[in-house]
Amino acid sequence: MPNNIKEQIQTDLKQVKETGQLRTERIREIVKSAVSQVSSEFKEGSSEIRTLVKDAVAAVIESIQGKGTEIKEDVTASIEGALEGVNTKRHESIAKTQSELKKLQAQLDSEEEQLQQDVDVILAEIEETGQEKTDGTKTVIDSAVNNIKNSEEVSLLKKRYAQLQAQLAIVRANLAARYGGRSEEVKVYLDDAKNWYNQARPQAEAIATQVDQKRSQLENKLSEAGTSIARKEHQIKQTLRELLLTAADLFKDKEPVDKERETIHK
Repeated sequence: MPNNIKEQIQTDLKQVKETGQLRTERIREIVKSAVSQVSSEFKEGSSEIRTLVKDAVAAVIESIQGKGTEIKEDVTASIEGALEGVNTKRHESIAKTQSELKKLQAQLDSEEEQLQQDVDVILAEIEETGQEKTDGTKTVIDSAVNNIKNSEEVSLLKKRYAQLQAQLAIVRANLAARYGGRSEEVKVYLDDAKNWYNQARPQAEAIATQVDQKRSQLENKLSEAGTSIARKEHQIKQTLRELLLTAADLFKDKEPVDKERETIHK
């Protein structure tokens, strides 16, 4: 089939065209299916793979000559389909790695939680020791323990870490959707973004109204992106792009950052 991929794609396109069902989504699926079958015979990243993609796109271009302005969307669909077909194995590998990362993240969270519990026990014992001291010493000990418990630096680090993880998950969802990831893969990244965003949110409840509005926009975009997974490919990508821009706009907000920096330097 490698030598006949152009012929195979053109034959499939002709059959679909005769039924009057030749749409952009169908072109993408035809190219993806053909390239996916053939690319499995070649080494990833090889020159044969690149030639295969070019032949697949050329087959579509030759088949849609004369369609006028519609040709751009069809060519785009053929390129996307070819990339998805080529990267099928890579996405399977990415999904496996992502699953392993989630397990490691869960282990890390558990260890960090245990660390925090150990610290809390130690601080509680120090407070108990302070009860036996004079009033002046007791006050100093209580103040020191409370300062450690309520460290603004720790709160800020946790918040920023969660925000970065949320943005990273959104970026991964965009990349997966753009370069052929399955809808399940995109949904996993969106779920990760929601979880990390929810961890960052309680740390920032007291910031300005305009930031609250941006947060509301982000929540709406997350929900919209989740429900759009079952819709058309173009709509998914557009929604994810808007989600990425909304998240970037919220997390780079200057006012809360400045306030937090002022708190740290006090």
